Amino acid sequence: MFQVCFHSCISAFTLETRNLPYDETHYEYVRDRLQWNNAGEMCNQRSGALATVSNPEETQELSSFLKSLNISQPVWIARKVTTIVTSRFRSSETLILEFTGRSDRKHARLRHKFPSMDSVTVCTRLRFDPNCFGISTIFSYSIQSYINEFQLRANLIQGKLVQLALLVHGIHGPYQEAFYHDDSWHSVCVSWSQNGGHWALFTDGLAIFEGDGLSSNSIGPDGLFIIGQEQDTFGGSFKKDESFSGSITELHIWDRILNGSEIYTMEKECSPVSSGLVFKWSREALEIESSLKKLRRDIQCQGNFTVLEHSILDSLLDGNYLQNQTFSFEMFQSPESDDECGFFDPVIGNWDLAKCDSFKGAVCQFKREVPDVISLPKTPFFSRMSKDLPTKPVTVELSDDTSLDRDLASLQQLTQAVLHAVEAGGSHLLTSSDVLYLTQMIETDLTALASSHSAGVDAAEVMMSIATNYVKVASLMLEPHMATLWMGLTEEGVSVGPFTIVQSIDTLTETLADILSAEKRGFTLSTKNIDVYMKWQKLTEESCSQVFKPSAVSSHTGSSSSSSSSSSSSSQDELLIPDTELQRIYTLGYEEVMFIHTQYSHLSEIVSGAQEPPQSHQEKVKRIFSGHLASVVISATVRDASKAQSIPVAVKYTLSSSHVVEYLQRVTPVCAFWNFSLIHNHTSSWSSDGCRVTFAGSGVTSCLCNHTTNFAVLMNYLESKWSPEEQLILTKLTFIGSGASLCALVVTLMLFTVLDIPKSDRTSIHKNLFIALICAQVILLCSGSAIHNKVACTLVAALLHLFFMAAFSWMLVEGLLLWSKVVAVNLSEERHMKYYYLIGWGLPVLIVTITLASASGKYSADGYCWLSVQNGVIWGFAGPVIFIIMVNILVLTRVVVITISTAKRRSIMLAMGTSPVEQAYEQIRAAVKAVLVLLPILGLTWLCGVLVPFSIVMAYIFIFLNSLQGIFLFCRSCISVSTKWYWYY
Repeated sequence: MFQVCFHSCISAFTLETRNLPYDETHYEYVRDRLQWNNAGEMCNQRSGALATVSNPEETQELSSFLKSLNISQPVWIARKVTTIVTSRFRSSETLILEFTGRSDRKHARLRHKFPSMDSVTVCTRLRFDPNCFGISTIFSYSIQSYINEFQLRANLIQGKLVQLALLVHGIHGPYQEAFYHDDSWHSVCVSWSQNGGHWALFTDGLAIFEGDGLSSNSIGPDGLFIIGQEQDTFGGSFKKDESFSGSITELHIWDRILNGSEIYTMEKECSPVSSGLVFKWSREALEIESSLKKLRRDIQCQGNFTVLEHSILDSLLDGNYLQNQTFSFEMFQSPESDDECGFFDPVIGNWDLAKCDSFKGAVCQFKREVPDVISLPKTPFFSRMSKDLPTKPVTVELSDDTSLDRDLASLQQLTQAVLHAVEAGGSHLLTSSDVLYLTQMIETDLTALASSHSAGVDAAEVMMSIATNYVKVASLMLEPHMATLWMGLTEEGVSVGPFTIVQSIDTLTETLADILSAEKRGFTLSTKNIDVYMKWQKLTEESCSQVFKPSAVSSHTGSSSSSSSSSSSSSQDELLIPDTELQRIYTLGYEEVMFIHTQYSHLSEIVSGAQEPPQSHQEKVKRIFSGHLASVVISATVRDASKAQSIPVAVKYTLSSSHVVEYLQRVTPVCAFWNFSLIHNHTSSWSSDGCRVTFAGSGVTSCLCNHTTNFAVLMNYLESKWSPEEQLILTKLTFIGSGASLCALVVTLMLFTVLDIPKSDRTSIHKNLFIALICAQVILLCSGSAIHNKVACTLVAALLHLFFMAAFSWMLVEGLLLWSKVVAVNLSEERHMKYYYLIGWGLPVLIVTITLASASGKYSADGYCWLSVQNGVIWGFAGPVIFIIMVNILVLTRVVVITISTAKRRSIMLAMGTSPVEQAYEQIRAAVKAVLVLLPILGLTWLCGVLVPFSIVMAYIFIFLNSLQGIFLFCRSCISVSTKWYWYY
């Protein structure tokens, strides 16, 4: 080992030997005079680094660059003078997730299906933002039954070491000091075993702490592993204050405990241990939220470094020593204040060292990354596309030329080829994996290419072509009949749905806006299912409101598809950004902005037709919103292209929802947006946070939201919110009560058949009522066995409908007969009995027949054998029942009035000396007796059924009263026969 001294500062240089492929780079000059550290930070903030000089070619390039700008003053360059490597020590280009600032959105999810694990080890390399303090969640793993299943957290306190803590199955371990909070890269490994809850924590290859007692239960399967966020619900509800800020890379997971020796070896050799490795870091293995920055950089590994003498260094820099080798030197910063850092003098064309705290200009170096757009998925769709002539030139060009301009053009050709393949009839081959690949191509590859591409007419035209091709492809994929072919899970378990495409279009339009803004251009495109409108505008203190009307965009384009699109977008649909908001952001310094608007016409049909997987009660509770999409989806974004960021503003929007008339349930409109920060396996991630309804009319809803995103109007249908436990109790009570009522009704019918009871129309009506109720109760008790057979379930629902409708019809007849005997005493029974039979049995048959004919195959509900609620079939029963109850209430009211009047006259005649209080008591007793006697026979207890959706208390009351209907009728019959005052009237 050689030691090198520069003045009084000891500096170490690391030598590594590897042959690097050539990577195209470009420079940018920083005019501000900064200290070396500040210059480096500025370059890093722009996703670059201080320029490096490792060979004569790079020296010449940097010198030419500075001379072209007439720069003659020395500029800072990197201490890392560059590159490369022994077979033992290497640096490899890898994906880095850059979490810039705290956010409740930025995260990445592992596309790995985790089994139950008795032990686990997780290792990663990370760098904390030096300006971020407080709790920081590195990763979190949650399962459906337990949110805090496995989690690594950090506590960042100013002036102290970074503290790390492990959380397992809700048990929080102690915070342990790990390393300096110094913006440097560190490796972190954490292991846990259910054997005594033993755990260990390693940093930079060395163990810093281990302990026991962190839960002895195995880690649950089928969970969600999220990088950068804590999960307060399964896969969502992230907190900004506990998010990660910094950089993360090389995260690997093993299903066993790695010992200290293995972790130390892995740290030195820069390669993960293969034994027990269940997850290996790669771009394909991650689902990355769109706002999270993705980089590909070289991460230097730790090792025993060779130190060279100054004379050797000079020889290397002059190119006279080991000319066939390439080397990398890294000078570690000394803790002394008189550190010396590298600078480049363009006058003499060479570099030297100067005090790091001196002030100079700087040169930032940016690597032009070329994403891999060659490798297409080996799926039937892309296999067929690769054989088509339009695709072959694309693949050949990408293989032969990896320059940036050619890549952007090739991506244009690729999107054109995909569009051609879909239009040519290949859409039936699309799978969820194909759609996922296309969306990721837009979100990662295109974004990386566009961000590195210099603005210009060519770039704008190519980007507009790519956007046009992709939006047309997306429109075809969002055809409702086509979406059913590709929606679902990929082989890796990634959920792909319509909003996967929506998110990619958001990324595409923002990228396009950043390029078009430089030329002050707009963009308009209308397809059958998607409308896109982009407008550049210079803001002033008197800026007017910005209005987006999809119908105007469709008619403006005049495309062949615009007619279809406009038919889906009502002329009432519009989105408005108030003038007060535009003037507000102008005062904040935003002068030139791009307005981005999109509309999706048929997402409601796709979402409503999607089958959600079965969910537990806990999952349903965690859902952000359970409403049904009842409008188009419309979006708004205000973009500041100079900073490549979106500006938060409040918006007003009005959407029509006329197709909701088919739902006859009571509905409430809700203003909502799709929350991309939540990850769910189902199709509903709507949230109404920050949005409220300002007007709700017939088929039109107006909303106000304090942010911009993809908006819609949802209809919150009146649905049961009872827990499974409550539903189980209600079901048991129903069967117990129905069984008791059935027994009482059978006995009552036998009494009427066996005993010598005078025959009359009244007894015939009673018998028919008993028969209808008995049949309905028997079918109800047996209905559970038909749930899994659609035909049998429909038949059971129809029979229940028929006999319950017949029971109510005979209750109506009971009311009519009571009216004829008590109110209109001059009417004759004999003349009306045939009409009573027509009402009692004919009317139910007619109602059931009409309902079946109009139900269009949606007669019975899902999950139980009764009339469907979602499409309004239930009103084929509820409507007539409510009418009958109202008629019988009228009859009961009139009978009670007559009963009270009769009791009053009777008390006056029989008890002349009674007090007024006693007379009132007698009248009340007569009224109560009449009500109690007539309630069961008239079916008025069913009135509680109308109130059941509003309270579970009403559900218990309803079940109790109607379960006792048969028992009440039995008691009345027995008392009537024995006391000879048979049937009150």
